[in-house]
Amino acid sequence: MKALFLAVALTVTSSVAFSQSFLKKVEGVAASKNISASSLPSLSNIGSVKDAIMGKLTPTLGLTAAQKPSVSTQVTDYLKSKAEIMPLANTDKTAYASKSGSLISGLGGKLKTILTAAQYAKFLGLKPKAPSAGNVLSSLFF
Repeated sequence: MKALFLAVALTVTSSVAFSQSFLKKVEGVAASKNISASSLPSLSNIGSVKDAIMGKLTPTLGLTAAQKPSVSTQVTDYLKSKAEIMPLANTDKTAYASKSGSLISGLGGKLKTILTAAQYAKFLGLKPKAPSAGNVLSSLFF
């Protein structure tokens, strides 16, 4: 009888734990799709954001001296365009997602011509799982 009670108690406990874990995953996915300006790094100082991004990209991708100015220019242009659409992240999420997607695609196409295939693949691997104000690379992907 004690064994049966223990088995039922363990089953209920594991079911509750699984349900809570599943709910957290679902909430995390839902939150990542609900992008707001506050979940992204600030673009108030594009120069500083660009410098921080280049500080991560240069060593990680092994950018050459010839590649650095081109990548820097593309990142700066992208950030300027993104700063123009940032207000939409809070007011019109659909428009923001559409315009942001176009900007990201455009940046990717331009970087593809500057970077080697291996560097570009590595760049794509840098995409954070979700937007984060603490990860400056979120500015490039969300």
